[in-house]
Amino acid sequence: MEGAPGAQLLYAWRMTEPTSSSIAGDRLQLMDTFVRIVEAGSLSAAAAQLQSTQPTVSRRLQLLERSLGVRLLQRSTHAMRLTVDGERCFARAKELLASWAAFEADLRGAQQEPEGTLRVAMPHAFGQDRFVAPLADFLRAHPRVSVEWLLRDDVRDFIAAGIDCAVQVGEPADPSVVAVRLSEVPRIVVGAPRLLAGAPPPQDAQELAALPWLALQTFYRHEIALRHRASGRLARITLQPRMSTDSLYALRSAALQGLGVCAGSAWLLEDDIAQGRLLHLAPQWEAAPLPVYIVYPQARYYPSRLLRFVAAMRAAVPGLTGAEDGEGGAALQA
Repeated sequence: MEGAPGAQLLYAWRMTEPTSSSIAGDRLQLMDTFVRIVEAGSLSAAAAQLQSTQPTVSRRLQLLERSLGVRLLQRSTHAMRLTVDGERCFARAKELLASWAAFEADLRGAQQEPEGTLRVAMPHAFGQDRFVAPLADFLRAHPRVSVEWLLRDDVRDFIAAGIDCAVQVGEPADPSVVAVRLSEVPRIVVGAPRLLAGAPPPQDAQELAALPWLALQTFYRHEIALRHRASGRLARITLQPRMSTDSLYALRSAALQGLGVCAGSAWLLEDDIAQGRLLHLAPQWEAAPLPVYIVYPQARYYPSRLLRFVAAMRAAVPGLTGAEDGEGGAALQA
């Protein structure tokens, strides 16, 4: 952030005219004035920008120099230039003003009514189904916000893609983003009745190894580990999948066609099980649940529309994923 925008934010907070006894409390205003003088090129131009007078601007400069104990500007009738100390002070003053502006905007952003456009990336399955209802609730609660709802299972470069935040299934791999854990997705093994050809449904994990399999490439391909709910015993099954896909919906569709068994998200398969279209196989065994995160780029401050959206997702997601106990993440971090 450049000095001028920072100064404009600071200008909204007008301080009283400084005196020698109140210098410490008014240093931000003095630094603001100093930055304006340097950027405007003269005391008179800075005074016009600040809607003040040249004597007032000159007095503020003198007070800042006195408080720091150094000369910041060398002035003559026709010229003005920074001293060595003035160059250092100018650079640091711009940093401090920008930091204060970011701090102020951060606090204000948490309080203001959100507005503007939020670009959100969602996994295809979640974005077409489960998350549309909480999105609708969010938009009804914040009528001045609009959302671009982008279905993407993988977002690698937030800045290049122009994404504000993304919901991601699985552990985040990018250390440069902020990741807030929302919940987890239980995974179960299912198969169509026709696949069993009248045989009783398998109850043990090892019985599943004899059946044809479908693979979800994102999370398992040639091996899957299942854990017994009660004992915690682990069983690993080697797979030679008849079909593999990167789409959870395609995986479900193939299972419904009787092409093989698969391990999929419980929330997506529960209706098919209830209607008898799929059978829950080896029900005491399950694949490791997948964590769900909301991730967003690191920034010095966040607009209120993002703050509110993250809060809405943290409240809604545990009930959407089928997790028995939702694990809300830490608060939004700057």
